[in-house]
Amino acid sequence: MLKSILSLAMAAGLAIAAVSIPLSASADDLETVKSAGEFKFANSGAYPPFSFVDESNQVVGFDVDIGNEIAKRLDVKGVGISTAWDGIIAGLLANKYDAVIGSMTITAEREKAVDFVGPYYRSGRGIFVAEDSAIKSLDELKDKTIGVTLGETHEKWAREQGGWEIRTYKGLPELFLELKAGRVQAIVVDAIPVAIAKKDNGEKVRQIETPGIEGGEANIGIAIRKGNPELKAAMQKALDDMMADGTYEAISKKWVGMDIR
Repeated sequence: MLKSILSLAMAAGLAIAAVSIPLSASADDLETVKSAGEFKFANSGAYPPFSFVDESNQVVGFDVDIGNEIAKRLDVKGVGISTAWDGIIAGLLANKYDAVIGSMTITAEREKAVDFVGPYYRSGRGIFVAEDSAIKSLDELKDKTIGVTLGETHEKWAREQGGWEIRTYKGLPELFLELKAGRVQAIVVDAIPVAIAKKDNGEKVRQIETPGIEGGEANIGIAIRKGNPELKAAMQKALDDMMADGTYEAISKKWVGMDIR
């Protein structure tokens, strides 16, 4: 008799578990965000001007402002969380925050693990020359000397193209100096940091037209956990609305100096 009772109890427990698991899995994170009254979003805190620590020891930047604006439009409080980049998706999947708003490139590999809202801006490879250079196209760089940062994907790309001399440097400041001094005729770098340097430091450089260049445009998205269509839709609407009403443009120009959508 006892054995029968225990068997029935176990069967009932399994039945309840079978019912409760799908119900739990079907719950959308939007409900959790609304119930908590806050929207937690992660960034590295070490990628100026998108997220960085200011003089007041506060994490600020483009990504932070975007996250707070999305929270405002969800009618909750925005809570930025800075964490190491190499574990940022793991933290999302472990429910440590609701989204990653940290300038994350949308890739097929990442889409296997998370869903993306956006893209909310675009970046990518750019080729820059001195502002007064006569060079206007990629073809005109044949047999010229170009500068790249050692170890970046841009160096790999430049070597694969061939047809020019390549010099490697430690980073963007050196590249600007070499371009200014005429020791290189062009530099290959991420476009947005150059735009920021032009805005903040008055760097006299010009981007040449490179339609269809590999890596020329990378879509940057907001990562959320899979299986949350309501949160995804609400965040996308918030993003679309701020792009339509001028809020996004104001944030973008504040931190980057141009509209980067």
